[in-house]
Amino acid sequence: MTARNFKHALFCAVITMVVAYPILGLNLVARGTRVGLEGADTSTLVAIFVAAMVVFSFQLYRDTIMAALGKIPKLPPLAGREPMPQAKRVKMESWVLTGIIVLALFWPFFVSRGSVDLATLVLIYIMLALGLNVVVGLAGLLDLGYVAFYAVGAYTFALLSQYMGISFWMALPLGALFAALFGLVLGFPVLRLRGDYLAIVTLGFGEIIRILLNNWTAVTGGPNGIGGIPEPTLFGMEFGRRVKEEGNTSFHETFGIAYSGEHKVIFLYLIALVLAVITALVIRRLMRMPVGRAWEALREDEIAARSLGLSRTAVKLSAFTIGAFFAGFAGTVFASKQGFISPESFVFLESAIILAIVVLGGMGSQLGVVLAAIAVTILPELAREFSDYRMLVFGAAMVLMMVWRPQGLMPMRRTHIELKRQE
Repeated sequence: MTARNFKHALFCAVITMVVAYPILGLNLVARGTRVGLEGADTSTLVAIFVAAMVVFSFQLYRDTIMAALGKIPKLPPLAGREPMPQAKRVKMESWVLTGIIVLALFWPFFVSRGSVDLATLVLIYIMLALGLNVVVGLAGLLDLGYVAFYAVGAYTFALLSQYMGISFWMALPLGALFAALFGLVLGFPVLRLRGDYLAIVTLGFGEIIRILLNNWTAVTGGPNGIGGIPEPTLFGMEFGRRVKEEGNTSFHETFGIAYSGEHKVIFLYLIALVLAVITALVIRRLMRMPVGRAWEALREDEIAARSLGLSRTAVKLSAFTIGAFFAGFAGTVFASKQGFISPESFVFLESAIILAIVVLGGMGSQLGVVLAAIAVTILPELAREFSDYRMLVFGAAMVLMMVWRPQGLMPMRRTHIELKRQE
């Protein structure tokens, strides 16, 4: 411990107090037509003081603490073993993904309606994460505004259904294509950007879309959003108690069964499951094609990729376009699931969560992304009593993950070629 460490630790503690006290230690209270300030309760003030002391202690003994953390074995315990052969790994991942799909296909018929609804949200995040995995994990382009394409898909369906009466099945490809078009438009300004500059531009693009949706009240409804978004039908059969559109029939009357609200939830879940499987299969196929190899080459070394004749323009635009396409898929399903959307559904936090799923799962790894999406979506729901500290726990988990397992849960294995030693 030196004088320099003490000064730095004291400075960090003071900054913690200065930042935390106005946010947590003061409350706005309405007094008639005026608003006044009141101090927080004693427990909150004590928590702020304890947080400042923790920061002070950590900064004071930071070198010792980080050295101790460095001695903790990394995950998994068998990290030093020989890597699994590529063919065996691909076969194992295929079997695991097939098992997950079979389990997911029958699972909604044995659980509650709330569990099926949550599983639909998981599948939406899986589609989003797989799409972002193309941009970030495979092409190496840091995109912080990915939620914009998600919003484009959702609002495309909502606006087309409101103004033109277009159904879910017609809007599904249109929403994906419109989102892909926006991805293509975004790709042109960022062709020469990389790293932090690329992240700032994509972040700005996401905020532009959200603000546009929020202020264009004549078309999008602004902060009030758009409601009454129709649900998907099955060959003209609706899943509501009463038929809403002339010419359609109800599902329960067609099959002569009692009405149940679970039918609609299960049907939407199965749609999301099919779309998630299609997304995974298409991206898996693209990864093995020349375009997938070009993404990985661009990620590893852009200069070397250009020297080999790869078009930087085509590779980047294809990554942004394909990633945005599947975000549009997810946005259309989300709009149909919720029945109501507003700009508040597409804030920057959504982009951060999707990016966290890709990083936690392992950039470029499909199986890792699927497992991370399940964990990030379900675990907060299992701990609702700690909902006030959800983001705190989420941030701590990210920090621990980056310390002990920076490559992700299921890191992508690079294809390698072994040459025989010549005698």
